[in-house]
Amino acid sequence: MRKYLTYLKGDKVIWIISLLMLAFSLVSVYSFVPILVKIEGGTPVKYLSKHLLYVVIGFALMYWIHKREAKNIYQFSRFAFVIAIGLLIFTLFFGAKVNDAGRWIRIPFVGLTFQSSDFAKYALIVYLARMMVKKKGQYQDWIRGFGPVMMPVVIICGLIVKDNFSTAALLFLICLSLFFIGKVSFVKTTLSIAAVLALFGIIIVAHKTFPEANIFPRYETWENRINNKMNDQVDVLSNAQALNAELAIYNGSIFGEGVGDGKLKEYLPEAYADFYYASFVEEFGSIFAIVLVLGYLILLFRIFKIGVKSDRLFETYASIGIGILLLTQASVNMLVCTGVFPVTGQNMPLLAMGGSALIMTCVGLGVVQSFAYRQERALNDNNKEEIA
Repeated sequence: MRKYLTYLKGDKVIWIISLLMLAFSLVSVYSFVPILVKIEGGTPVKYLSKHLLYVVIGFALMYWIHKREAKNIYQFSRFAFVIAIGLLIFTLFFGAKVNDAGRWIRIPFVGLTFQSSDFAKYALIVYLARMMVKKKGQYQDWIRGFGPVMMPVVIICGLIVKDNFSTAALLFLICLSLFFIGKVSFVKTTLSIAAVLALFGIIIVAHKTFPEANIFPRYETWENRINNKMNDQVDVLSNAQALNAELAIYNGSIFGEGVGDGKLKEYLPEAYADFYYASFVEEFGSIFAIVLVLGYLILLFRIFKIGVKSDRLFETYASIGIGILLLTQASVNMLVCTGVFPVTGQNMPLLAMGGSALIMTCVGLGVVQSFAYRQERALNDNNKEEIA
């Protein structure tokens, strides 16, 4: 193991946790897909093979990106942001629809899909880190300072919100946390938030006033999820999947039912993704659930450490943003499964059945490892100079 780690530069702990989670995801996905087999047909091996392909692609990208120069990532961030806007606009008009949500782009000839918002999340965070560096000290100027920092957030979140409110809201909050860290004008940020909320409220009123326009195709879904959460003990049928998730956690108890022996996973529509944590606890128990939480916390700590150690603000902002994004996704998945949050579509990073979310998580970690590798080289160069 130590021999192979010599080829992986940067933070070794992040590499070990990432590889362990990716490897474990193969076991859990194979175990958690019976509901998908029932609904769409095929066999567990078929879905395992597809997931394995995503794991290989994700790890390959993580390895390739971590070898790139950090300055190249800084320069590429603008191009990535433009691509993200293009993909989101394309998805709005031509995206493949599932449950009235047009979030996916079908990749021709290979039968795979890609969720454009997964790419846009990381593109926005890295580009925002770049803009915060460029405009630092100019935040009091609406046009030259604050505007160029705030507008990318509004554009990306605005393009995502129509079909994926939870992702847009979480991404918006993560960007605001970066504003706080970067000491972006509090007054201007507050005024901007008020303006965004007011605009969002006006659009909702317009949607309700002119329902035939169908401005927010999934508005009723958002409303129902909140109402169902508030009445989860009364309306049992509407809350069946959320209640089954809580029951699965209860069944798991301390030691779990055992790999492949979970029963409730066959009644959870997204047991391998949105309700991953519930399926995990049912089969592996509360003890391993604690280990899982610790794994994410260690991952977050190592990512934050890389950001704080850096002598470049871009690396600091990008690392912290990526770390917060990863932990937020994992936390929301857990909170939904335990009944704290309404049902929403956030899966477990590195563990849930892959697709674009898995690949982009690996890309984000590759970016952080690129920063860690630069710091490692700089430290080695300094040590050589001291010895000389």
